[in-house]
Amino acid sequence: MHPTLNIAVKAARRAATVINRASTQLDLLTVQSKTPNDFVTEVDRAAEQAIIDVLREAFPGHGILAEESGESGPESEYNWIIDPLDGTTNFIHGFPQYAVSIAQTRNGVLEHAVIYDPNTNEMFTASRGGGAFLNDRRIRVSRRTRLNEALIGTGFPFRQFDNVDAYLAMFKELTQKTAGIRRPGAASLDLAYVACGRLDGFWEMGLSPWDMAAGVLLIQEAGGLVSDLSGEAGFMTTGNVVAGTPKVFGQLLPVIQAYRPANMQA
Repeated sequence: MHPTLNIAVKAARRAATVINRASTQLDLLTVQSKTPNDFVTEVDRAAEQAIIDVLREAFPGHGILAEESGESGPESEYNWIIDPLDGTTNFIHGFPQYAVSIAQTRNGVLEHAVIYDPNTNEMFTASRGGGAFLNDRRIRVSRRTRLNEALIGTGFPFRQFDNVDAYLAMFKELTQKTAGIRRPGAASLDLAYVACGRLDGFWEMGLSPWDMAAGVLLIQEAGGLVSDLSGEAGFMTTGNVVAGTPKVFGQLLPVIQAYRPANMQA
């Protein structure tokens, strides 16, 4: 494992310690609403600080973009993108589908990725050019080639509802053209599940960089494809992402594009 990735794994485990401790006392949590349907707790902030402390100790000259605290650190060719608790709504309800997500970029290119599920002790890791792994076992996207046999992950719009009608049209079409659609509620884990073959594809709109950065690299290193709604690489900017096995991706993207509003960012 690359030394930088080792530090990211250490940071993820440190955050998970905070999360696991709090998961046994959910009735004591103070929950705040950042925007409608977008929640934050003291656990998010404490887990984020735990990650930042580990990264700062090892890489004091790197920049950081974190969900709760925003951008910090010096300008650098190296930057960390952190979601300390992806799936906060699940967490505060005791629904065991949430994760720690950490990615590093170099000059804007994804280099390292960690997604850690504290409920299952599953550690997904990837380094550019080095493959993707689950608990040190090499993973690949599934071999499924037909959309009508594919299990597809998604996330319902929850921050902005301007394009909800378009999303529902996509959902309706894909419900009829796939083997099934799943919405567990933590985009990072959904993307990790595409990388290890549990899902054959995924799409969502309105995500933030920390929701998808680590998962995108995992899929790419596992042999899958990722794009925005135009089939290009602008997903980190637009927040709209489509991913899947090469064959499923090629059939999934046109269905989604057919219902994309003309005025919507790719």
